[in-house]
Amino acid sequence: MSGEMTLQAFLDHVDAGRPVCPGTPEGAFQGAFAIETQRLTAELNSVFHDPDGIRDLLSRIAHRPVPETLRLFPPFTTDFGANTHFGDDVFINSGCRFQDQGGIWIGDRCFIGHDVVMATLDHGLAVVDRATTYPAPIRLGDDVWVGAKAVITKGVTVGDGSVVAAGAVVTRDVPAGVIVGGVPAVVLREIPAS
Repeated sequence: MSGEMTLQAFLDHVDAGRPVCPGTPEGAFQGAFAIETQRLTAELNSVFHDPDGIRDLLSRIAHRPVPETLRLFPPFTTDFGANTHFGDDVFINSGCRFQDQGGIWIGDRCFIGHDVVMATLDHGLAVVDRATTYPAPIRLGDDVWVGAKAVITKGVTVGDGSVVAAGAVVTRDVPAGVIVGGVPAVVLREIPAS
């Protein structure tokens, strides 16, 4: 891909929360890797694939096998692909966009609605630092439901069993067992035990 940088070295770099700066081995690797990911997502989104074909392409994008219980309705895009981790019995509806360089962990039995965006990177605010990206992971616990057109930003953890309402913008952690909504998202109420 790009010089001496390996996928594992890049993942170690971003998993440690270190920035990716232009002109560095990490920056070059991220750019080259994105081109291959774009090719694979174009293949995923351009023609019909049965569920096994979708999982095969997602495994190639992720650079490891995805669970046999994963269901995804294309189109789907990701900037990187190799730092998204799927639990069992996950469903991802069409139009989702995952910017996963900082890491996306999706727990078991999660539902991800139409057009959800998960973004694990920010850019520097100073103009001279704008091209530098700063990673932080997104983690969804088990049994999380993310409504259509929600946005989850870097560094956010959503607790087990919680619901992110459609159109919410989640910028901070969500406790377990609640519904959040709004811009920025706030806790609206607790979810009854059963």
